[in-house]
Amino acid sequence: MSVNIMLKSVPNMMTVLRLAAAPLVAVLIWADDVDRGYLPALVIFTAASVSDFFDGWMARRLEIVSKFGTMLDPIADKVLIGVCLLALARVTDDGWLFFIPALVIMSREFFVSGLREFMAGRSVSIPVSTLAKWKTTLQLVAIGLLIAAPVFPSFAFINTAGLAVLWGAALVTAQTGVAYFRGTLDHV
Repeated sequence: MSVNIMLKSVPNMMTVLRLAAAPLVAVLIWADDVDRGYLPALVIFTAASVSDFFDGWMARRLEIVSKFGTMLDPIADKVLIGVCLLALARVTDDGWLFFIPALVIMSREFFVSGLREFMAGRSVSIPVSTLAKWKTTLQLVAIGLLIAAPVFPSFAFINTAGLAVLWGAALVTAQTGVAYFRGTLDHV
């Protein structure tokens, strides 16, 4: 295999690895153990989150954007975020402070995915907005902080910061969902 072909496959390989890492991170969170659960989950989650930036940057920079990568990248993001929120829901003591923003985030992702599918049947594509990219970043930062909180118990503010960023992410998430819906009204 030539170096050029291998290089062209790196962004898609990073996306596939992010998708594969998602259930592993969720299982590690679910274990609810600092040393054998949260710490490795944090390391893997951080690597997966960073790969989300680099796979897209690399594909655009090298002009190797593929249909496969364009389709799989948002799926990998949604799976990583979704399974981590579900795993955190099992172990959190934060009650509604966690559940409300997590519910907003999960609901929006299902809604927009369904909306994209519906619009695709009408041959209308819904491009990803810049705000939606920031939404994903905020979600990843919030989840990373919430995973990190048990690893660094002497820094009690980490959990509070994670919840604050999660609420901010939920607000941006809801805003992008409404914007996508409004943008498709003419086609419905």
